[in-house]
Amino acid sequence: MYTIGHVAKFLGVSRDTLKFYEEKGLVKPKQNKENGYRKYNRFDIYDITTVNFYREMDIEIKKIKELRKSKSIEGIKSLLEEKEQKVLEEIEYKKLLLRKIQIVKEDCEKIKKFLGEYTVKEMKPLEIKGEIEHFTAFDEYETLKENTDSLKNAITLTSLRRVIRFNDEGILEDKFIIVRKVNDTHEENEGEILSHPKCMYTIIEDGRWSTGGKNIDHNVEASLRRVAIEKGYELLGLVYINLLLTTYEEGLEHVFLEMYVPIK
Repeated sequence: MYTIGHVAKFLGVSRDTLKFYEEKGLVKPKQNKENGYRKYNRFDIYDITTVNFYREMDIEIKKIKELRKSKSIEGIKSLLEEKEQKVLEEIEYKKLLLRKIQIVKEDCEKIKKFLGEYTVKEMKPLEIKGEIEHFTAFDEYETLKENTDSLKNAITLTSLRRVIRFNDEGILEDKFIIVRKVNDTHEENEGEILSHPKCMYTIIEDGRWSTGGKNIDHNVEASLRRVAIEKGYELLGLVYINLLLTTYEEGLEHVFLEMYVPIK
């Protein structure tokens, strides 16, 4: 027979864990009625190591209790297959999460390189999943969430684009679209595909820290026209804006916007 201290030491678990197993009915050591001391036999040791075995695989206590009642080899196999599927789904989720983290790191480098600079870049293909005619059209958000490919089924920075259509007289249209990056141009897509092989590209600052909360649309439009004239580009009257990153300075948001401006 073994004391709780002995069992805790050679099985590498805490006394609290052993007491928890006892409270859940997973192990039932004999208890001295006079002094309350517990005594564990070899079958209790088997029970504890079995519980630890399943807990290492993150099997829930409820499922382990079911195993204790009655479970055939096939039943155990079925339980493990169920857990296997959950683990595979978690792995896929973690892969997506890791990729999104890497993308944001890449965006940080992009900001350092292109902030305030103008270059020519391709806007890679995007599939339109839905659109909001105006940012106050809240009733349209739920429909769009159903079409997003984000980890948490929410509209996120990587899926939202602001689209501005303009001519020589000014801004004609301003809306938001929900998009999905198209990795394979040959894959089947349900929505319209946006693709512009040649764009003026830059990153600008927005937010209350850098602009004092003022609307900078017209200033940005004027800058785009000026740069286009200097470089001899013909604008197509479209701007696609992606919110790359938001930081905070003195409690005020400091926003970095990525802009693709299609040109001929």
